[in-house]
Order: sequence, then structure tokens, then C-alpha cells
Amino acid sequence: MNVSDPVADMMTRIRNAVAAKHDFVLVPASKLKMAVAKVMREEGFIKDFEILRDNPQETIKIHLVYQDHRQPVINGLKRVSKPGLRVYVQRREIPRVYGGLGIAIMSTPQGVMTGREAWQRHLGGEVLCYVW
Repeated sequence: MNVSDPVADMMTRIRNAVAAKHDFVLVPASKLKMAVAKVMREEGFIKDFEILRDNPQETIKIHLVYQDHRQPVINGLKRVSKPGLRVYVQRREIPRVYGGLGIAIMSTPQGVMTGREAWQRHLGGEVLCYVW
């Protein structure tokens, strides 16, 4: 199935799985989605992810994290830069999400990273999404 915005599709699948309190979610694989999942794992929003190579299309299996009483760690996901309106920022314009409680995931010339990491490296780029 062709999807016009694969990253937004990934965010929606994660959002729906968290709402249904699933342990994991399956997402069609791409390099960008794997990079976003890696950043989310490093920041503690997901437990881990693995690439399943069983089908002709590779799939990412994302293991979700919950706190006590099945409270999800991910409270929200928001796609910022969309195919119809790309959002690029310079270093001084990198947004803070919920006063530093969330993260902005950015695509920079040196790869996909958090907004905080991009700011420390003096980089700007495309703001992919917010996670809090």
C-alpha cells in the first residue's frame, strides 16, 4: 500500500498501539523510520526495535514502554514537517517541547537526532516530529 507520508503513518501506528496498550507495533521499514525509532529508543520512549526480514517488505517491530499500571511513556506524538509543508529551522530556532520534557526529532545533514543534540552540534534541519 502506498502511503504519501510514511513517517506520519508510523506515528499514527505507534499512537494507536499505545492507546490500545499493545506491547509492540509493526511498521513497514525504511531507513528514516529506523533512524527515528533509534532516537526514540535512546531517549527512552520505546523499549527497543528489531527488523523482521520475513516478508518481501522488511518490517520494524517496535516494543513499547509502559510505567506502573500500564501508563504509557509516550503521551503524545505530533508530525511537524509534512509533505505539503516542510518545516526547516536554524540552530537558534530549534523548538523546545513541553519545556524540555519532550523531544523534537530532526533530520540534519549529519543524520536524524534530537533537537537538543542538533543545538549542541550547531546544526539546523527539518523538524520531523515532537514526542512527549
